[in-house]
Amino acid sequence: MRDVPDLDTFQYMAEEAYAGLPESFRQAAGRIVIHVQDFADRDVLRDLGISNPMHLTGLYQGIPLIHDSVTFPSPESARIFLYRRPLLAELQTRPDVTLSELIEHVVIHELGHHFGWSDEEMHELLDDAGHDH
Repeated sequence: MRDVPDLDTFQYMAEEAYAGLPESFRQAAGRIVIHVQDFADRDVLRDLGISNPMHLTGLYQGIPLIHDSVTFPSPESARIFLYRRPLLAELQTRPDVTLSELIEHVVIHELGHHFGWSDEEMHELLDDAGHDH
C-alpha cells in the first residue's frame, strides 16, 4: 500500500507541479494561488450540484484571463483548489499513475480553466503531453 501524504505534502507536490511547468506558461498565467484541502466546502459542492464530495478532485476559482481586463484587473488572485481525499481515492483506481502525475494533471486542468480553455481543448493538450485524463 502506498504512503498517504498529509495536506502539507500535497501542498508541496502541487507547488512543485506548478513550478515544473514551462516558464512562459507560468508567466502567462500570472498570479495563481494553490490551496489543498481534504474536501471541497459544502457550499462549493452545493453550488456545483455535486452531492458526493469524492467526485470533485480540483477546482478553479477566478476570472478566466480571456474575461479579465487590463484596465480593471480582478483584485483577487486566481485560485486552484486540490482536494486530497478524492485525489487519493482516484489514485487507488489508477495503479499506472503516480500521485505526482495525478496532481500535475489536475493542476494543468484547472490552469486550463484560468486560460479559458474548454475541457475538449484541455484533453487535447494533455493527450499531446502524454497525460491520461
